[in-house]
Amino acid sequence: MNVKHTKWIILIVLSLIWGSSFILIKKGLVGLSPYQLGAVRIIFAAIFLIAIGFKTLPNIPVGKWKFIALTSLFGTFIPAFLFAIAETKISSTIGAVLNSLTPVNSLLLGIFIFKLDYMRRQVFGVIIGLLGCLLLIFSGTADHMDQNYYYAFLVLIATICYATNVNLIKKYLPDLTPLTITTGNFVVQLIPAIIILVWTGFFEMSFTPDVKLSLSYILILGVIGTGVANIIFYRLIHISSPVFATSVTYLIPIVAFFWGMLDGESLAPLQILGAFVILVGVYLSSRK
Repeated sequence: MNVKHTKWIILIVLSLIWGSSFILIKKGLVGLSPYQLGAVRIIFAAIFLIAIGFKTLPNIPVGKWKFIALTSLFGTFIPAFLFAIAETKISSTIGAVLNSLTPVNSLLLGIFIFKLDYMRRQVFGVIIGLLGCLLLIFSGTADHMDQNYYYAFLVLIATICYATNVNLIKKYLPDLTPLTITTGNFVVQLIPAIIILVWTGFFEMSFTPDVKLSLSYILILGVIGTGVANIIFYRLIHISSPVFATSVTYLIPIVAFFWGMLDGESLAPLQILGAFVILVGVYLSSRK
């Protein structure tokens, strides 16, 4: 299979996995606090990745560990908590929609900080995708007056973190395999996550049925939505551009809408139009 087909397959698989992550966060918050959820998510992912990728750690040169630490911080650690906190006040669907700002930030950071080259068509694609994203947001706010959209800024910060992460990987870690990078990331995060879990009193709390069910959702989120997804995402970064890789965030809302509807979240006709506009943006931003 050639690279062109491979990158599209990875993009679709990632959209299915990460599009389902937002509803898992929502369900996890039933029995866990945002900080507990973020920490447990990281710990589950770390255990899984260390089990399958520990032997790859010697492949990381000593001088590369600072970039492993940075990509760990921006790629998973900070966003894991920001999204959990944000979803206490905004819906899982809106969180997924706002996540679509990642390619815009990736493009801007790539041009102005990392000095990467982009075609004019990619810029148009990102802008069109952003317009679709805005259409989704504004058409949804009228139906969700009970939500606090100030918390949306936490998602915006998370998208900047994601954009920084993909550019760091593309520029400084292109010679390392996705499994090596991902395992290194979670080795760095494991101890801080355990400290946060202890700080929140997780081990002293009563493990009610709600808590146990929430933990089962976060187990899926940690292993599949974080561990496995990060491996294939870093593979996508290596075989494509940062803009194309982060274009997965354009497809994520479509999957998230499906889960949101099943969970009682509404979908307005204009939001469907916005999703179509987003797909157009993905196509244009990925063309050479």
